[in-house]
Amino acid sequence: MASPMSANKAELLAIANAVASEKMIDKSIVIEALEEAIQKAARARFGQENDIRAKLDPQTGDLRLWRVVEVVEEVEDYFKQVDLEQAQKLEPGSAVGDFIVDPLPAMDDLGRIDAQSAKQVIFQKVRDAERERQYEEFKDRAGEVITGVIKSVEFGHVIVNLGRAEGVIRRDQQIPREAARVGERVRALIMKVERNNRGPQIFLSRAHPDFMRKLFAQEVPEIYDGIIEIKAAARDPGSRAKIGVISHDSSIDPVGACVGMKGSRVQAVVQELQGEKIDIIPWSEDTATFVVNALQPATVSRVVLDEDEGRIEVVVPDDQLSLAIGRRGQNVRLASQLTDSQIDIMTEEEASEKRSKEFAARSKMFEEELDVDETLSQLLVAEGFAELEEVAYVQLEELATIEGFDEELAEELQSRAQEALERQEAAYREMRRELGVDDALAEIPHLTEEMLVVLGKAGIKDLDDLADLATDELIAKKREAPRRRNNADGPPVRRPQREQDKGGVLGAFGLTEEQGNEIIMAARAHWFEDEDDASASVDEEEAAPAADASDVAEEAADAESSQ
Repeated sequence: MASPMSANKAELLAIANAVASEKMIDKSIVIEALEEAIQKAARARFGQENDIRAKLDPQTGDLRLWRVVEVVEEVEDYFKQVDLEQAQKLEPGSAVGDFIVDPLPAMDDLGRIDAQSAKQVIFQKVRDAERERQYEEFKDRAGEVITGVIKSVEFGHVIVNLGRAEGVIRRDQQIPREAARVGERVRALIMKVERNNRGPQIFLSRAHPDFMRKLFAQEVPEIYDGIIEIKAAARDPGSRAKIGVISHDSSIDPVGACVGMKGSRVQAVVQELQGEKIDIIPWSEDTATFVVNALQPATVSRVVLDEDEGRIEVVVPDDQLSLAIGRRGQNVRLASQLTDSQIDIMTEEEASEKRSKEFAARSKMFEEELDVDETLSQLLVAEGFAELEEVAYVQLEELATIEGFDEELAEELQSRAQEALERQEAAYREMRRELGVDDALAEIPHLTEEMLVVLGKAGIKDLDDLADLATDELIAKKREAPRRRNNADGPPVRRPQREQDKGGVLGAFGLTEEQGNEIIMAARAHWFEDEDDASASVDEEEAAPAADASDVAEEAADAESSQ
């Protein structure tokens, strides 16, 4: 680019137009950069202490230079001040305290150093404007699929030229074992765009499930038009994927539409994902049905839902266990991601053994707590009772209708169950007090003595301790990894517990978010009471002097009248 200091006014305008067009930024930004560069160069020529301004006419290219000075009675700074006599010569009618303009001569022959400095100012200004333009262009495009050219590979991260910007596909967002070659075209999903001093940071992904969703939308017109919807997607990038689809038009088969004639549509997506096998599954609002579909190609015998714990137990025939779990647990892992639930896979034999253990444990509990014989306790468990609370607070008629029971026996069982619960509550109360948990916590709604014992063991012993918690820290349920097997015959294992999976202090009690909020707000109530008390005491203190003054005034008036 030609030096702006050696260019005439026509060349200055030509420079501004060329730069604005090339960098796709507003011409006014380039004009402003030129003015700032000329100001800097002029200060270098006439003195840095001067307050020099420059104005470039964007229509004619005329350049004006001046310095701003203050009119004073006695000059102390000759660079920024003038006396009244000199000011009258520059601008007749000026007065002390005014700021006036002192025109400067045009600069036609700046030195090489001044011109280079001016260039740097222009380049920096234009570069900043270009970065801002890039950010504005991409900031709202998160979630789009974009095509670029691989520019380089640095430390395993792929740098992609997107035309007027660059994006990066980090190592963890690439498809494993996919070779990235410089100069090749690549498609990726825009994950997020962040502002950065070096320009916008555009993060791309080829491993995210949404990338697969977008590819299907490009290949399947029914998805693009909204007739078919991908309700859920899960991926093991480069290996296998599952998507759950539903059709909003009963005449269109969602699976068939996604597969296409002779598999043409799904194959196009598979090729883009480097041979990743994709299972297309009909989505269902019924969780159990969807789980059965998600575990395909394995055959499922039975599904047991535990909505409180967010777990799903799936029972499969012995010969289907390896298929249901998949290689290295892949099939059950993807099914868990697809259904957003923890799935435990077990055989008929394991399920039967588990039920037997649960039946025996519950029978023994009823036998001990209700002081009944084994037959009676087993009968309660067989009827579906699992907890003392269920026996204590169920409708009396429901107990009495059990075969072999009458109303008198039902009343006796309920009475014993309530007494057992009271004994448990008393035992927990004693434990809570031994742990040093304040009685004030027992007044908080929804908190039982058992919960207070758990809080005490976690070091939460007074209102302030509880009030400092967030709702999630109190009630969030622990999310465990799905059970899987490393091989067909190996023992079931779980992945290591992650920090975000640990759950809240009372996560095992099934409290709702609304209940958690009520507990936290009740614990914080005393904070606001303290503020109100403090405010009231301040008001009393402010009122006291006024009262004293009025008393003094009344005494003075009495004394005066007595005189």
